[in-house]
Amino acid sequence: MDMHIKTTEQPTRPAQRRYPPGDLALWIFILAELSVFAVFFSAYAFTRAQHVELFSTYQATLDCNSALANTLVLITASFFVVRAVAAIQRDRSAETVRWLWLAVLMAGLFLLIKGHEYAHHLAAGVTLSTNTFYMFYLSLTFFHFMHVILGMLVLLVLAVRTRRGHYSAAEHTDIESGASYWHMVDLVWIVLFPLVYVMR
Repeated sequence: MDMHIKTTEQPTRPAQRRYPPGDLALWIFILAELSVFAVFFSAYAFTRAQHVELFSTYQATLDCNSALANTLVLITASFFVVRAVAAIQRDRSAETVRWLWLAVLMAGLFLLIKGHEYAHHLAAGVTLSTNTFYMFYLSLTFFHFMHVILGMLVLLVLAVRTRRGHYSAAEHTDIESGASYWHMVDLVWIVLFPLVYVMR
């Protein structure tokens, strides 16, 4: 009598992609942060329209080369973050950790360059009360600066947790969430850079 053995094993399926990627609560937070920046940018643009000469004069005192360098640094960091997400989706944890560490280094470089800018302004006696332009410039860029610090810490924690085996191709929601937050930080700077440094 023939015996047929039936197996209950199912073919392995790739993890289902979610849209938007990451945690929904994080996206609500991102939208709230973008709304705050939008209000800041609108207030800046409105005030600048009332004081074009003042803003143009003091915009000329900013270091556009440093700002451009920082733009390239943030874009590079975002590329590294994209590569990290792609790596974990293929279950390559070690590669994910390397990409995340590279993104952390880029974030640190941004802070270093921007900190040098702040030191220059501080040495020149520039404060929030110097004039309307510097009030907006310091407020906007420092608010963004703090977001870069938070994003850097998030990427650092993700790198450490990935190395400890907390994420895989089947479950990496935290990495997608962290990546989404970092891209928000990058996007804000891409708007801030031409608005504050370039537009005349």
